Amino acid sequence: MGDFNFATEVTVRFAETDAQGIAHHAAYLVWFETARIEYLRRFRGGYLRLREEGVDALTLEAYARYLEAARFDDRLTIRARCGDLRGARFRFEYSVERAGERIAEGWTTHACVSLGDHRPTRVPPWLADAIAEAESL
Repeated sequence: MGDFNFATEVTVRFAETDAQGIAHHAAYLVWFETARIEYLRRFRGGYLRLREEGVDALTLEAYARYLEAARFDDRLTIRARCGDLRGARFRFEYSVERAGERIAEGWTTHACVSLGDHRPTRVPPWLADAIAEAESL
């Protein structure tokens, strides 16, 4: 995958920190999800539209690498990119930055399934095309 063409911002909430004011490791997965949902929202309504069409996207794997601590009230930029679309599967990569410095990175893998019975189904062509176009910029 190429450069990050998408970013969203979050502020570390008090509830996401421990007694020392440092963000709990699980908060990063929530921030990844926030970026992923915002990334997809740009395309025909994103995740909600997928569900309306009878497709769900399950998370299969999640990985985070912590380089520096995030603290209460830090303003963070979460960068996301999507690629490796193969059949039902796709992968997101993330970079978490504070004031331009990377403090964490990670990835998640996902699979599209039909709503209800969770049988694998291909990433809808409209979404695969929109992602390919967004990532080619």
